[in-house]
Amino acid sequence: MDYFEHMKEYYERRAEEYNDAYLGTGAYSGRTWPGFEEELAQVTALIEGLPPVRRIDLGCGTGFMTLHLKGEVVGLDQSAAMLEIARGRVLGATFVQGDAFDLPFPDGAFDRAFVGNLLGVVPPPARAALLEEARRVASELVVFETSAALAEKAEHWQERTLSNGSYYEIYRRYFAAEDLAEELGGGRVLFDGDHFVVVVSQEADLGRF
Repeated sequence: MDYFEHMKEYYERRAEEYNDAYLGTGAYSGRTWPGFEEELAQVTALIEGLPPVRRIDLGCGTGFMTLHLKGEVVGLDQSAAMLEIARGRVLGATFVQGDAFDLPFPDGAFDRAFVGNLLGVVPPPARAALLEEARRVASELVVFETSAALAEKAEHWQERTLSNGSYYEIYRRYFAAEDLAEELGGGRVLFDGDHFVVVVSQEADLGRF
């Protein structure tokens, strides 16, 4: 099976338990991640504080972060199950099922693309193609990723087992803030923590942030 078809199946089946890692529920009950909740609160506040513009949330998943985006928002994901949850969670946004590598929007359709925890599951060199497509539809990129600070390896393949017993092997890249900025061809670090990093692309109007 093609890797991206494999990932589509994985997230389709993971939809109901996707938010558990953020909320500390389900398989993540009783976790001990010092500072996680505090950083998550800081990141969501940062995202809520970004100027409200026309934006697309690429790989929006269940809408966990989409909920904090202000302005005219379109969420895109390849998983119908994820989008069903997102539509119930974020009532003011429009959600579209589609491929982040072949977006169903014209050039410059948005002011900003928010890319949350998507680059980290895309192997190179496909990440460059994804970023190129994001830049086609939006002049600015804000990228949210899991930090490499606490990871044993910044880049590796992981074995994942879902609550229904299904097994998947996925690619995972964790980013140091400066590495993520380099991945974008230059950018400004908005948040650099042990659990999360947020970077805005170099071509953005930095005075607005």
